[in-house]
Amino acid sequence: MYTGDSRSLKANYDILKARNLMQLREKNGLISSTTGLLTPEFLSSIRFNGQVRDIVDWPHTGILGLNKHEGGEADGFVFTDYNAVTNAYHYEALKLMGKIAGVLGVQDESSFYNKEANLFLGRYNKFFFNDKKGYYVDGDTTSHSSLHANMFPVAFGMVPQNKMNRVVDFIHTRKMACSVYGSQFLMDALYDASDAEYALSMLTKTDDRGWYNMIRVGSTISLEAWDNKYKPNQDWNHAWGAVPANIIPRKLMGVEPLLPGFDKVRIKPQLASLSWAKAVIPTIKGAISLEIENKKGEFRMQVTIPANMESEVYLPLLSNKYEVKANGVIQKTTREKNAPFISLGNIPSGAYTITMTY
Repeated sequence: MYTGDSRSLKANYDILKARNLMQLREKNGLISSTTGLLTPEFLSSIRFNGQVRDIVDWPHTGILGLNKHEGGEADGFVFTDYNAVTNAYHYEALKLMGKIAGVLGVQDESSFYNKEANLFLGRYNKFFFNDKKGYYVDGDTTSHSSLHANMFPVAFGMVPQNKMNRVVDFIHTRKMACSVYGSQFLMDALYDASDAEYALSMLTKTDDRGWYNMIRVGSTISLEAWDNKYKPNQDWNHAWGAVPANIIPRKLMGVEPLLPGFDKVRIKPQLASLSWAKAVIPTIKGAISLEIENKKGEFRMQVTIPANMESEVYLPLLSNKYEVKANGVIQKTTREKNAPFISLGNIPSGAYTITMTY
């Protein structure tokens, strides 16, 4: 999507097919690594010589110098034969395989994976969603619900719209009960649920489970864990701890490709209570520049969209009464269904000053 170059997808398609883990499906249609399906033939097909086991975050309790009371980073996740997190990953793999097969022109396989993903989604929600609680449980034989069992379904687009509010409310209760790796999915989930204010509070928090702490302890590059006490043998140059580096441009500023190679881009900022933000976001077609002033009564966005790029532009819905102008001309807008945004529709390349007064 970022480069428009599909060569790596073509080169790796066969191994990706093997690694979607359909071979680990049991009779109930869910995948499991504990029910005897880890055969030598399966391990050979995924080119893996080690032991396959379920992981939901890292590290788990009681390893790498952690004592049991320190709990690891999995929010007390209870492992069962059928794991909510690994099965959520399986759904995401099926969904992506459908897209990849489509890009490569293998239409019959694209249709197969899309159908399997849709069937699996219904199966997943029936199995893991607890109607009484209003959110997801960790597995088939436990009533325990972790942050991970809920943030992954949100991040992967698995939660029915009428269930979303209670799932997000539960996520709030767990705070940052995940590692710097898990925080990627937490932040994606929050912004995808239009929960921008809480997401901003997670980005800017100053306790020891946040990115501010990485600066405070003296690192100049993102850490592997929130602090040494959470992973005593961590290193201080770990890319998976650099979540804000992609979340800020992709979600807070809202710039993401809709078509390969940025032929079309979505611009959907979620500043929440931030009063000002500016970003220059490089793309293969040139830089998108975006500067936003967010003050009471007016939301102003200056945006430059490179040549040969179309865009879908959205503004936050800040009031029921508003007027939107682009370069001084009043715009016709529509409200997005089930989300607090206003759509300006498709806008061609060029420089625009977009204002919303309310």
